[in-house]
Order: sequence, then C-alpha cells, then structure tokens
Amino acid sequence: MRARQRFSSDVEPREPPMQHDFHPVREILAGDPTRLGAVYDGQGTNFALFSAHAERVELCLFDGTGRQELERITLPEYTDEVWHGYLPGVGPGTLYGYRVHGPYAPEEGHRFNPNKLLIDPYARDLVGAVKSSPAHYGYVLGGEEQDLAFDTQDSAPFMPKCRVVDPREDGGRIHAKPRVPWDRTVIYETHVKGMTKLHPSVPADLRGTFEGMGHRAVVDYVKSLGVTAVELLPVHAFPDDPYLVEKGLANYWGYNTISFFTPELRYRGPRGRAGFRRMVRAFHDAGIEVILDVVFNHTAEGNELGPTLSFKGIDNFSYYRTMPDTPRHYINDTGTGNTMNVAHPRVMRMVLDSLRYWASEMEVDGFRFDLATILGREPHGFDPRGGFLDAIGQDPVLAQVKLIAEPWDIGPGGYQVGAFPPGWGEWNDKFRDTMRDYWRDTEGTTGDFAARLTGSGDIYNQRGRRPWASVNFITAHDGFTLNDVVSYNDKHNEANGENNADGHSHNRSFNYGVEGPTDDPGIRAVRERQKRNLLATLLLSHGTPMLLGGDEFGRTQDGNNNCYCQDNPLSWIDWKGITEEGKALTAFVRKLLALRARQPLLRRASFRDGMVVTWLNPGGGEQTLEQWADAGATSIAVRLAREDLQGQEGVWRELILAFNPHEAPVPFVLPERGGKRWEAVLDTDMGEGPARSTAGGAEAVELAGRSLVLFA
Repeated sequence: MRARQRFSSDVEPREPPMQHDFHPVREILAGDPTRLGAVYDGQGTNFALFSAHAERVELCLFDGTGRQELERITLPEYTDEVWHGYLPGVGPGTLYGYRVHGPYAPEEGHRFNPNKLLIDPYARDLVGAVKSSPAHYGYVLGGEEQDLAFDTQDSAPFMPKCRVVDPREDGGRIHAKPRVPWDRTVIYETHVKGMTKLHPSVPADLRGTFEGMGHRAVVDYVKSLGVTAVELLPVHAFPDDPYLVEKGLANYWGYNTISFFTPELRYRGPRGRAGFRRMVRAFHDAGIEVILDVVFNHTAEGNELGPTLSFKGIDNFSYYRTMPDTPRHYINDTGTGNTMNVAHPRVMRMVLDSLRYWASEMEVDGFRFDLATILGREPHGFDPRGGFLDAIGQDPVLAQVKLIAEPWDIGPGGYQVGAFPPGWGEWNDKFRDTMRDYWRDTEGTTGDFAARLTGSGDIYNQRGRRPWASVNFITAHDGFTLNDVVSYNDKHNEANGENNADGHSHNRSFNYGVEGPTDDPGIRAVRERQKRNLLATLLLSHGTPMLLGGDEFGRTQDGNNNCYCQDNPLSWIDWKGITEEGKALTAFVRKLLALRARQPLLRRASFRDGMVVTWLNPGGGEQTLEQWADAGATSIAVRLAREDLQGQEGVWRELILAFNPHEAPVPFVLPERGGKRWEAVLDTDMGEGPARSTAGGAEAVELAGRSLVLFA
C-alpha cells in the first residue's frame, strides 16, 4: 500500500479579493440535461451538472487569464437531478467554474458553500492549478468543531478554471489499436516524468511530458525490451498536498485525482492536451499498448477537514460515502480520508463515462484500478456481481479493453485477490511475497512457489478464468525497486519527512551483508545473481508479468520504499548512470522476454491446454508428499510438456526449470529422454552469457548456489 495523502490547513497569505464587475447577464436557454459537462455543438455550449441536493447552481464565466470573473449565470432548468442551461455563442476556450448553493449542514452530510469555485466533474481541460490557500476550506479554520463554521472567503483566485473544448480536439478517426492477446502481454509500469526527465535523447522541452514519453527514443527502447504494454502511473489532473508543499515535496505519484477527464497539466508539452494522444499513437505504431492507472476510489478533497474543490461542494452526500449514523464524517476505506460512492448511479455513470472517454477519444487500451475492491463494495460488502462490476462488464466499449484490479483496500473484507469477475486481471501480491521469500530460501515456501510459478491455479482456475488473470510482479512503484530488494534489510524513507514512519516495514528483502551500496565483489556478485533469479522467475512464470521501469538495469531509490512525494532524481530514471552490470542485466531481460515470446510453454494461455506439469526433486524423481511437507526442501524443478506442440519449428515440446535458492550448490538429476539430451539454454549463475552445460538422461547437473537453470 502506498502512503495516504492528506490535506492540512494551509496558511498562505490571501490575495486581494476579486472585483465582481459583472457584465449584463446574457440570454441562457434551457439546454439538455443528458449532455453532462460543457458540450460545444458549433453554435453554443450546453452546461449540465448533476446535484441531487443543491438549491441553485451558478455558472461562472472568466476572462482569458482566469483571474477576472465576468459573469455569474444561474442555470435555469433542473431535470432528473441535473441543473442545465445552454449559452448561444459561447465556445471553445471559454473558462468557467461553478458555485453551488444549498444547505451547509455537515451533520446531515451537506457542505454547500457558494463562496467556493468548483471544478466541473466532466471538465475536459483545466487552466491553472490549485494554489494553496485557506480559502479552499468550506469552514472557518480553527477550533475543535471547525468544520461546522461556514467560511465566506472566495476561493476563485486560487482555483484552476475549467475550459470549454472543441469536441474535434478529442474526435476524429480512431487509429487501429494493437490489441495484444492477454497471454502475450508483458507490462512495463512507469511514470511519465520519471521515465523521461533525465533521458538524454529526449529534447529538453519534452522531458517530463506526454510527448517526451512518446518520443521515438523512449518507444524504441521499450519495444527493444520485448514488453507489449506500458502502464502509466496516474495522469488524471491532481493537486499537490499542502503539507507536502510546505516540506518542499510534491505529490509525485499522482494518486490524488481531482478531475477524471483532464490530462494532468504538469505532463503537457508544446502540443498541450493533443500531446497525450500523440504519445498513445506513437506506442501503438510500435505495437505497444497503453494502460492507465486510474484512481476512482477517492479524490483530493480529503476528509471533513479537507478542501472544497469540486465534488464536496457540488453534492457531498451523493459523491462520497458517509458514516450512516454521523454523515458529517466519511467512510475511509481508502486511508486517504474519503471514499467515492461509486454505488450511486450518477457517480457510477461519471466513472464509466470517464473510462469510455479515455478508451475511445483518447485511445488507451486498458486500465489498472487503484484499490479496486472499493468499486465492487456494496452496502453488504464486496460483491463480484455488484453494480459497477456488472456495468463495466456489459459496456460494449469497456468490455474490449484490459481491466486490471488492485484487489484490496483497508475496508472490511478488503482483500479480494481472486474474487474479481472473469475477464479481469488482478495484481497478485501473493506472487510478489512468495517469490521474494523463496529466493531468500525461506523455509516452507515450496508449495506456494509451485502454485505461483504455474499461474496461481489455486486462485484463478475457476469460472473459465485464465492464467493471465494473475498479474505477476516482484516490484511495483509502491515499495523497493529490484535493486533495493537485494540491497537493503530496512526501508530508508527519511527524505519523506515523516521520521521513516511511512511505507512498509515488512519488505521480504535482504542485503547479503552490507546495508546499501558496497564495493565488496562477493556481495555485488550475489546481488546481481539474485536480481537475475527474481527477473527470470517473474518472466518465465505463467501469468501476466509486470516489470517495474528501471528494474531491467537495477535502478535504485537508495532504500526509499515510498517515493510518492519525491519528484526529483531519487525517483527519476538515471539513464546516464547505468553501469556495466546494469547493461548486462538489461541484455538478460531481453533474452528472457525473447524466450517467452517464442515458447508457448512459458506463456500459458489456458489451464485446459493439455499441458502436463510434473514437479521433480533433485534426485530426478517426482516430488513426494513427504518432500512437499519438508519445510527445508526448497530446491525443486518443474517439467512442462505439451504434445500438441510437436512439429512446430523452433517451439519446445517440453522443458525443465530447476531452482536452487540455497547458498550452497545442489546436484540435480535430470529425467531420461529416450537417449536425447537436455540443453541448458539459460543459467542465472552465468547471467546473459552462454549456458554452461548440457546433460543427457539420468545425468546429475550441479546447480550453483542461488541459481535457476532452464533446460530444453
């Protein structure tokens, strides 16, 4: 789990209040309640905003700088809980926001305050950023019951303004998508800025932007690895938490969304919003899919003491889940202060509309849902047939994209690995934990290791689900990098300013004698071998592998396992600093992914493909029940075979993967093959170089300590 962001009361001096020298109110027509947001039709713009409990909604128009409020226009119609109106002559480029009138009654779950300018939930673009100010808070700061006191400060000078866009900006012909089959998918998780900020081949003005991410040098590199999809940390618009800004830090990861239709401003290059689609098409041209990490479980508005930026002031009681007996307080299944009420039909529609927008107009190929259990939680608990999960499965657009759940949160019954509906992939943390423990030679891990290596059939072999439903990973953005897993026993998060109290403490890591960097050649050698072991286990296992960007060459974060607030070189990929060891590791990853792409035995598409899986002990016989029960017997091999692959050129019909997590060498006896030989095609003791041995039937082959060998 990542650190949970929070808002604190900010004390930046207020700017002078804006002068409201409004022009005469122009004519406004009834408009259409079904076209939510600001929709330009070539003649004018339709404005529509859902609020079930508001008493009046004012549309506020601003000048081109966003500083001068020109008009406040009351939306004239209210239909099916939607306030709406149509302004002839108002078109693209118009800046606007909302002020929503209604009861300020926190005890009843209502927090309306028309002094707070609000972001349209359907805004396609924002101009400016959220500037820290006490004016963002709907209540008067100070006192034990502070959120009960109504505040009259105008927040408009400190708020971004929504911008009306021309639908043609997001329209046009949809380019063909790669549509990579799930069983051939390999995911590369990365960050737009972190991937590009220090890249020497990306022009300076594009570094840190969508256009930089889509630069040919970046796309070609990703393709050269053999991955088929990039998964980007959140790109929806998000603010920086004031408490981080005060410490000179920032919300780097972006898990703090405030606008679900708007590409984050800080990632825009010279082409603005269009740069996002340009990036997507660059990856598509290379046959690579783009998956977005999306955060629909909470927003940047925090708990009852958080700011009023959008949903809280539009209809707090509808958009958020509040405590049944004390609706002044929020249900906090996310750990961030609030939880979106996705079970509400209007909130559910907004989420689905956002997903369709990114999948169609913005052309992305899939979504990874942060804390996805919340999206399936009904009043009675998590339900795989809940409203949202049913709706997304039946949607003709969304049913065709890749859907990946982070299947846990901190709420009741929050851990739901294996419980999502057919068609979903799931982050499988059991894979991460088991593989880290196994390669530390932790006793009692062999049974779980066998299950994870072969697609976690104990979890996913049900309801017609496939091995690819298990999204396997050793590392992710949240936690140690691969290098740090084998270099640190403990987290070192002092740079986050929380006295090293944030982030996981149970990392299943080991430093092999020295905490952090070392010049000791023996320690360096074992660390490099363990990196190869972990990467080989990840990329040769059944399921969908996910590689953390930079792990292919051993990127470090100096032992920080929670870099959510580190928008600096600690998080950015140092392309110029790649060592010779790192280059060799990258070559090893390319070799692994090339093998995976060529050999169906390594990327199993179905649990019902006729594959014969046989587990072998080091003596060459089948693993017995007694050996499975022996906690210390962690050296093991698996034989995979499919007769239907016979005769396909270059395709293996059978293979053996042999594993030795012990520090000392272990001899393995390979089974007879009717006089044919086994060839060692990959050996982690040798790195990327040629394998060291071949063997005939019943011949003992010594596996070096802490090594893996692939025989075919």
